[in-house]
Amino acid sequence: MKYILSGGGTGGHIYPAIAIANELKRRDPSCEILFVGAQDKMEMEKVPANGYKIEGLWISGLQRKLTLGNLLFPFKVLASKFKARKIIKSFQPDVVIGTGGFASGSIVNEAASMGIKTVIQEQNSYAGLTNKLLSKKVNTICVSYDGMDQFFPSQKIVQTGNPIRKDIINIYSKKNNAIKLFKLDDEKKTLLILGGSLGAGTINKSIAAGIQKLQEAKINVLWQTGAYYYENYKQLNSEFIKVVDFIKEMDMAYAVADVVISRAGALSISEMSCANKACILVPSPNVAEDHQTKNAMALVNRKAALMVTDADAPQQLVNEVLVLMKDEKHRNELKKNISEMARMDATEKIVDEILKLAPKK
Repeated sequence: MKYILSGGGTGGHIYPAIAIANELKRRDPSCEILFVGAQDKMEMEKVPANGYKIEGLWISGLQRKLTLGNLLFPFKVLASKFKARKIIKSFQPDVVIGTGGFASGSIVNEAASMGIKTVIQEQNSYAGLTNKLLSKKVNTICVSYDGMDQFFPSQKIVQTGNPIRKDIINIYSKKNNAIKLFKLDDEKKTLLILGGSLGAGTINKSIAAGIQKLQEAKINVLWQTGAYYYENYKQLNSEFIKVVDFIKEMDMAYAVADVVISRAGALSISEMSCANKACILVPSPNVAEDHQTKNAMALVNRKAALMVTDADAPQQLVNEVLVLMKDEKHRNELKKNISEMARMDATEKIVDEILKLAPKK
């Protein structure tokens, strides 16, 4: 069997695709997998690091202001269309799977137009433009939230949940090793700060502004700034505050965390649900249709997370952390409620749908 997977631009598109690829390989070690991404985006680095081949397309999105990139957009669309078709003819996939991003749109669209079976996976509660456009052509649409028939044809929808890395499930036995790995004080509670794969400027500024309060509270702080912001904050490293650009061992990071600060991307929420973590969500305002706020409110309404807006974060975020760190009862309530939203078998369900479409060989 041969599969093409495409998802990129952010970790929220890339890691679900990698999780699906890993499950396909687990079930059939002899299958062949090829990734397709945008040639200047992070998937060109992250996918090979996880052991898979990737081809790059010359494609990007439209900017909201007049730029050279916008003027080149029609040419990029044509170039990506021709290269996508060339890749498909050469590789001859049985199924093409898209998890979001501009390259995903190109390769899935071409595959569908060539009569190849196609699957898309939508992580968010508000569908992205690429997937909305593709939904008319694809065979199956895997979703995580209720009510997605407002975006997609209902007969194509299968509710599967979001695929996550298997090492994030059942992490509590890893806590002692995680404390040693990150060189934390095992007698202190730990705050884990995440800003998505690219980092979050507002979260970083808010933590830096309240760093003295965190030090006075005598808690461990494991702070992933993102590579773009690391140079601005690395000087804040201290005995109990660990500032890093990127955390590769996310299972260990979740294992040691008592409270997590995070953006409200769908993949992050799925991981925190499966890891059973009390979290404070700071939705990014710089996303289509404010979908991260919608993601966060789905948890807040079930008392499964707290939310601080991006605008309020500089004044409120650290104070919310300190209150929650002292309130074990509230942390336990959040953990219980978020764990009830976990979909541990999401990756398996998505692969089940892919295999239903794959021709028998």
